[in-house]
Amino acid sequence: MIEYENLKKVNEKLFSKYRDSFDSFIRSGWYVLGEQVSQFEKDFSSYVNTDYCIGVASGLDALILSIDAFDFPVGTEIIVPSNTYIATILAIVRNGFKPILVEPDIKTYNIDSLKIEEKITKNTKAILVVHLYGKACDMDVICDIAQKYNLRIIEDCAQAHGAKYKGQKVGSFGVGCFSFYPTKNLGALGDAGAITCNDENYMRKIKSLRNYGSSEKYFNDDLGYNSRLDEIQAGFLSIKLRILDDITNHKRYLARLYIDNLDEKFIKPVIDNDNYDVYHIFNIRHEQRDKLKQYLLENNIKTEIHYPVSPNKQKSMKNIIDGNFIISEEIHRTTLSLPISYFHTKNDINKIINIMNKFNVV
Repeated sequence: MIEYENLKKVNEKLFSKYRDSFDSFIRSGWYVLGEQVSQFEKDFSSYVNTDYCIGVASGLDALILSIDAFDFPVGTEIIVPSNTYIATILAIVRNGFKPILVEPDIKTYNIDSLKIEEKITKNTKAILVVHLYGKACDMDVICDIAQKYNLRIIEDCAQAHGAKYKGQKVGSFGVGCFSFYPTKNLGALGDAGAITCNDENYMRKIKSLRNYGSSEKYFNDDLGYNSRLDEIQAGFLSIKLRILDDITNHKRYLARLYIDNLDEKFIKPVIDNDNYDVYHIFNIRHEQRDKLKQYLLENNIKTEIHYPVSPNKQKSMKNIIDGNFIISEEIHRTTLSLPISYFHTKNDINKIINIMNKFNVV
């Protein structure tokens, strides 16, 4: 069986260093917001090329706090892609604001930058872009629109650690929101997240919000949260960050095998010179997706679907999202995620390609 993912295998070569990190942590006697968090924040801001990084408890919290810190007025609308994972939209709703969904580009699966402007109103305060699957959005156009209408840019980088647009890493165009959920390219051994930015006052606000709204112990200036990056996870992340480029290069190599050798009956990810893709997910599309998934399972290949239900069709969004989103629904109906983990080998991928190319629907 070729597994879709195996987190033990992904992390195995780091186990001894993780144990050393844990030993250092437990002996320190400082278990919340200590040296390991500070070190990771420094390391990751340097990696993303931003002035600041603030560790938080999860990717969802990163999104929620990043919106909260802007102090947008009541009635705010925030533009967001219609095919994102539900967390991106939840962050807008949890702040009491209205998500305005924009259809994706059917080729890249990222928000269609040419459709954003028509959705802007006097209540629009931000564009929340999602660098889906590990491909950066069309940031030149998006930044121009944001500047024209004086909008904030918030980046959901949960799937795109190290992805670049024209040489610039995601998370540095606006406010970057990262998830370090264990399956991510830079995955912790539990929930973890971070926010990157270049504004000192904004950084201080996020640090206050993550810690009960307090910048000074027992003095609470903001209505805050308890959303601190765990000291243990920060230590693990600093270790894994050192091999993140190796992980990315391996996944890019496996992705190239798929792209060069999979039959043209499968719709494959597009490649262009402006984007450095990191392939957190390698997705293809096919009209007979469900039959293809079952066929692969019968041939001992596990796959996933990211995601089977579009946000506008989710029960929780029934009274929140209006309208139909045809392109989004088409993507969700036909997409299939193929194995592309750090532990997969060239032989694994070639076997998958060989079996997939024999797939036929009568």
